[in-house]
Amino acid sequence: MANFAKPNVPQFSVDVYQNEYLPEGGSEVNAIVTVTATGGGTIGGAAAAPVYTPGRRPSAAVAIMVDCSGSMDYPATKMRNARDATSAAIDTLRDGTHFAVIGGTHVAKEVYPGGGRVAVADAVTREQAKQALRRLSAGGGTAIGTWLRLADRLLSSADVTIRHGILLTDGRNEHESAEDLRAALDACAGRFTCDARGVGTDWEVKEVTGIASALLGTADIVADPAGLAADFTRMMETAMGKEVADVALRVWTPVGSTIRFVKQVAPSVEDLTVRRTEAGPRAGDYPTGSWGDESRDYHLCVTVPPAGIGREMLAARVSLVVPQPDGSVENLGAQGLVRAVWTDDMTASTAMNPQVAHYTGQAELAQVIQQGLDLRKVGDFDGATAKLGRAVQLASASGNADTAKLLAKVVDVVDAATGTVRLKTRIAEADEMTLETRSTKTVRVKK
Repeated sequence: MANFAKPNVPQFSVDVYQNEYLPEGGSEVNAIVTVTATGGGTIGGAAAAPVYTPGRRPSAAVAIMVDCSGSMDYPATKMRNARDATSAAIDTLRDGTHFAVIGGTHVAKEVYPGGGRVAVADAVTREQAKQALRRLSAGGGTAIGTWLRLADRLLSSADVTIRHGILLTDGRNEHESAEDLRAALDACAGRFTCDARGVGTDWEVKEVTGIASALLGTADIVADPAGLAADFTRMMETAMGKEVADVALRVWTPVGSTIRFVKQVAPSVEDLTVRRTEAGPRAGDYPTGSWGDESRDYHLCVTVPPAGIGREMLAARVSLVVPQPDGSVENLGAQGLVRAVWTDDMTASTAMNPQVAHYTGQAELAQVIQQGLDLRKVGDFDGATAKLGRAVQLASASGNADTAKLLAKVVDVVDAATGTVRLKTRIAEADEMTLETRSTKTVRVKK
């Protein structure tokens, strides 16, 4: 384990958990890499007692995108709850934070401050923004890509280190093509992070989770609009706790070795493999977004050249870097080593590291939930029962109580240990959408 400290930013550390022993001729190395940031801003605490010193870094900009399409008027309380939630988020802004509010329909409109700029949070601008929110009304369609592109323009106008979006929608993205949304996400990726929320039950889960995934944020359902204010407050508290932006996991491998995959596995499953950018000879960077005081786990799988008994090698070296605008990188100093040792001890080479085993199960859990719900939607109830039964078994074995509770609203559990379940004949739409939206959330392994 190595770490690095710097004023006003967290101290990062890297820990590697693996069984480094391989049988003769073995070539696959698995490791769980735990990255922890401590000693920066305390998430949730920064906003409670705002302290702002001009010129202090990190500085942040936040864009709040509020769905104002016609469906937000059904019921009328939905729009009122969205306004109240946005007001609560604005109250949670730390003094000195740059911010803007966007009203989203089939076009994107600047609600506050306007003029293609962002405001700086203080008592006056917060009150002005809340006054502007009172003029928000519902009417029009939904083209989320236009909201994201406006957010990008506004956020990029601020000279800050942390750029973050909060996006709320209540419907499907019906007024632009899937290709247009994908192009917008590609254009915004790496420029700001974004949390996405679906309110009610008339939105598309894969759209909302896809936005959060592409922009390295969180996704969730707020089935009852009355819960929006509490959720927006929590999201903004977390955003205000971020201290370092654009951290990348840099993985170096020796000649002859290849990366099979790199996945974030806690607090949620996110496959980062295809997001690699080359970083010099045999090294690649995998984006992780912004960090405050927190810990995340990553599953690294490397294929190495097979070797004989007694040989050992460095299979991978993991470090943390922050890319700079001039093309250089700031190295955060924390580093972890993944090793491979070939042995004829069958007990050693066949033992699965507990962390690797746990997160392999968590990744499968997320996958079989998605597969089961997709099969149910197309009428394959036998297939859905089998997949969701496996999900119940995995959730029970790993102690993922939250997911187990969500599954119990979709299936009747006969025997959790064997995964024996019966698909419920009637399932509340909110329960099914909640399970799908939260399927990638994992439980940490007890180390």
